Amino acid sequence: MRATVSFPSVILALIFCTVANLSIWGQDRYRIAAIGFYNVENLFDLENDATINDEDFLPTGSYLWNAEKYKEKMSHIGRVISELGTEKTPDGVAILGVSEVENRKVLEDLVKEPQIASRNYQIVHYDSPDERGIDVALLYNPKYFKVSASKSLPVLIYGEDKQRNFTRDVLLVSGVFDGEPIHVMVNHWPSRSGGEKVSDPWRVAAAAVCKKACDSLLKADPKAKFVIMGDLNDDPVNNSVKEVLRAKKEKEEVRKGDTFNPFYNLYKKGLGTLAYRDAWSLFDQIILSPAWIQPEVGGYQYFQANVHGPNYMRQQSGQFKGYPFRAYVGATYVGGYSDHFPTYFYLVKKI
Repeated sequence: MRATVSFPSVILALIFCTVANLSIWGQDRYRIAAIGFYNVENLFDLENDATINDEDFLPTGSYLWNAEKYKEKMSHIGRVISELGTEKTPDGVAILGVSEVENRKVLEDLVKEPQIASRNYQIVHYDSPDERGIDVALLYNPKYFKVSASKSLPVLIYGEDKQRNFTRDVLLVSGVFDGEPIHVMVNHWPSRSGGEKVSDPWRVAAAAVCKKACDSLLKADPKAKFVIMGDLNDDPVNNSVKEVLRAKKEKEEVRKGDTFNPFYNLYKKGLGTLAYRDAWSLFDQIILSPAWIQPEVGGYQYFQANVHGPNYMRQQSGQFKGYPFRAYVGATYVGGYSDHFPTYFYLVKKI
């Protein structure tokens, strides 16, 4: 499969679209790859886990969750993952962060889905103490990424009663991506339950966990390449992202200690990953360290960001026409995909 990719004038190339295979334009050769994130919305198994609150997602629960629905949900998510990034690389996303998964078992079932089984996705997962019983995880294609270390970073938040509110940990995975060391943080920050302003400190706290990890990585290596991805429950303009992570919308604005948010301008153009009361938000973001936009660093560089929301993933009629087509509306099963669209970005490397 060959595809023509439009690059800025300083990076003109005809790319044979996989990480491993190349095409040539003049004397220059390039590789291209994709990294993404997807909130898969309540991916629960059918078993009762006494340690978490999964009662709604049981055959006897309020959602009447059963094997048929589970199978359809898995097929739907597998289809979406199979498409991410394939405009420019037939192997799709080499790395994919996911959120709202109950446990490792559902991930093991997911990676066996026929649409993506040939990619042999491997799993990095830790159980989080989240009150809803949902976790984040990382799927990766071992053809391109080799994991060297991973750990979960707790997010400590407290209510007015001084009691801890348990949420998702941040997953930090380090490894070698096609010959280069990189680090990936997968997030699902606290929700806006109780109101955006009331809950803002919780997301600021989650962002601070990421910022501390970023600072540590940069102290060890000022040219470190890291990715902060996830359902942040905040937009690019909110404090947690703009102020704590210091995520800039333009490459030219990035200074020491800053990060680059390629989804900022997409948000300003009106694109979103979820909708609520006729307003779109872009909570599902992927934020990059400066080294991804500094050609002098070498290796892979950021190229393009995308929101994946084809027509079949959208509600086709009614009050919520155009919204993400979710699996449930209230307690009624409608057989959709997720209440979020996935996001991904392309990176290119001159050989």
